[in-house]
Amino acid sequence: MASHMLSFPQTDEFVLSHARVPLCLTTASPLPAAGEGLGACDLFIRGGRIADIAAPGTLGVAAPVVDCDQGIVLPRLVDLHTHLDKGHIWPRRANPDGTHGGARISVMEDRAANWNADDVRARMDFALRCAYAHGTRAVRTHIDSLGKQAAISWPVFAELREMWKGRIDLQAVALFPIDYALDDEPMFRALVARVAHHGGVLGGMTFLGSVDDRCRLALSRLFEAAAANGLDLDFHVDETDEREARTLGAIADAVQSTGFAGRVVAGHCCSLALAPDSEREETIKRVADAGLSIVSLPICNMYLMGRAANRTPRWRGVTTVHEFAAAGVSVSVASDNTRDPFYAYGDLDLLEVYRESVRILQLDHGKPDWLRLVASTPAQVMGLPDHGRLEAGLAADLIILRARSFNEMNARPQSDRTVLVKGRAIDTAPPDYRELDPWVGAP
Repeated sequence: MASHMLSFPQTDEFVLSHARVPLCLTTASPLPAAGEGLGACDLFIRGGRIADIAAPGTLGVAAPVVDCDQGIVLPRLVDLHTHLDKGHIWPRRANPDGTHGGARISVMEDRAANWNADDVRARMDFALRCAYAHGTRAVRTHIDSLGKQAAISWPVFAELREMWKGRIDLQAVALFPIDYALDDEPMFRALVARVAHHGGVLGGMTFLGSVDDRCRLALSRLFEAAAANGLDLDFHVDETDEREARTLGAIADAVQSTGFAGRVVAGHCCSLALAPDSEREETIKRVADAGLSIVSLPICNMYLMGRAANRTPRWRGVTTVHEFAAAGVSVSVASDNTRDPFYAYGDLDLLEVYRESVRILQLDHGKPDWLRLVASTPAQVMGLPDHGRLEAGLAADLIILRARSFNEMNARPQSDRTVLVKGRAIDTAPPDYRELDPWVGAP
């Protein structure tokens, strides 16, 4: 079988010729249309940056040429919602029944027994090496932050953020049930101070079912704490198939009533898909008016939601992505959990996440700009405007595919992709699971 590996010159400038780029991720023009929202182009790479993007054969530079053979070139991608601290514990703590409740219990047991600094560090670093090999440039991780775990995991995160600087940009969100802000106020204040110290994001899970006074008070405390400390907010919202779970609208109302100026992300939002049409449309309007950003986790939620023993699932467990997008709401998709009780599989490969999202969310007809969901949109939400785009002057952080069309890209795993970091090809082999055997055990 012929090798398709690209060969790069030993120089800091070269031309990627005969490439195709998603037009939704670049303002370079005019580029000849190549179908499916792709444009044909050459990219001039110099000093680790994209020096120019132009129609094929029009760059007018004398530099070595790397022929992409009509392959798609993407920016390195942006993963808005992950759980690095939970990752890869499946071998030692599997989900007993595949349900959301089973996952919560399994994680609590494993956290209490095993999550010391060395364990968390080893698993988080392994996960980041997976993401890096697949072509991810930025990751936001939620960190379990109840009780003593916050003092263990946040310093580990800070250490890894520094270690990975220049390869992957890392952000972290404190994860806890929102009623923690009411039930343990001293610990909550200490956690807010810790998050602010580490430049993190304040989060919370709204697993409270229907909206009541207690839910509103907890949200009020969270918004007050975030505003007082200059923090953004990122919630786990209505991750359930309980039809009465309606906290998404309450979060939107809190943004409006408090005048909160920071960014607010709502993840999951599963139960909205089960709401009556009129209620769903009204909630989406409230979300749009409040300027919330939505992140859907299709692979994980399809795994968890609607699961019952000996019964085929009745729904996909995902939120209303098409409707949010039509209303002008910022929407992303992301990896969520990886080889832990909440999702038994995955490898922090955003191309896999996007490919499966196309199938699960039926993104394969209509708008040609859905790639924004794993690129420029989550980058904007994370405050990283130079990420997830292909523009002259930006870093040559690229994924080069053999696929010539979105159909080809989504039909195969693209295991033969090339990843450039600052114009240099990296090793795209993910780490071996055997490295984790000392921590999680062998199969």
